[in-house]
Amino acid sequence: MLRSSPTVRYAKGSNGWVAYEVMGTGPVDLVLLPGPLSHLDLLWEEPSCAAFLRDLATFCRLIIFDNSGTGLSDPVSGRILTPEQTADDFKAVMNASSTGRAAIFGISGGGSLATLIATAHP
Repeated sequence: MLRSSPTVRYAKGSNGWVAYEVMGTGPVDLVLLPGPLSHLDLLWEEPSCAAFLRDLATFCRLIIFDNSGTGLSDPVSGRILTPEQTADDFKAVMNASSTGRAAIFGISGGGSLATLIATAHP
């Protein structure tokens, strides 16, 4: 299947390079926080997932990324990242995508990360 998704970009985080994509032009920025496993290329291979992302991007500027150690982001050797370290990926993507303020939407394990970020940075 041909990949019909936004261009993959990279943000420099404290854990290495974090892969992210931006699509849509809505009035609100929405950052989708993935679970513990994510892969930007594979998201677009699953038709229902690709349709969901495209639907979200109809009303917002959607920002999606792979956590460090997963997908297209740099690998993390020999350690498991803490939630705070994973939140650093979020901050790196926010800065690189010129996002000052955003709604956050956590999927799976990204839900607890969303809670951590919203509590620390309301």
